[in-house]
Amino acid sequence: MLEDLVSRIMTKVGVTEEQAKKSIEIILGFLKQAGPKDKVAELFEKLPGSAEMAGKDAGGGMFGGGMMAAMGAMGQMQAAGLGMGEVQGVTREVVGYARENAGDDLVNDIVKSIPGISQFV
Repeated sequence: MLEDLVSRIMTKVGVTEEQAKKSIEIILGFLKQAGPKDKVAELFEKLPGSAEMAGKDAGGGMFGGGMMAAMGAMGQMQAAGLGMGEVQGVTREVVGYARENAGDDLVNDIVKSIPGISQFV
């Protein structure tokens, strides 16, 4: 269940285990809904446990697309108790972890396909 990513976020960002897990669920749920289905499926294959975390009703199916989706995900992380700096830190750690495990090209393709998300990563 991406335990190494959870630990990494707790250590580098300074959030609780619950906040780290919830944030990962939100980000993966956002990607599942707003990203290109084939690329996100490929990403999830390379990150064992990610598809299950993305399916934990992280977004409730309400993200929509583009900048509004990114703002919705950010709002959910803030509702989970994260400040703006922590939201950015968690997002950077998730993206960095994805790059390390799935490759820059795949992650860049996903980021480029979602309008407005590049400012958060």
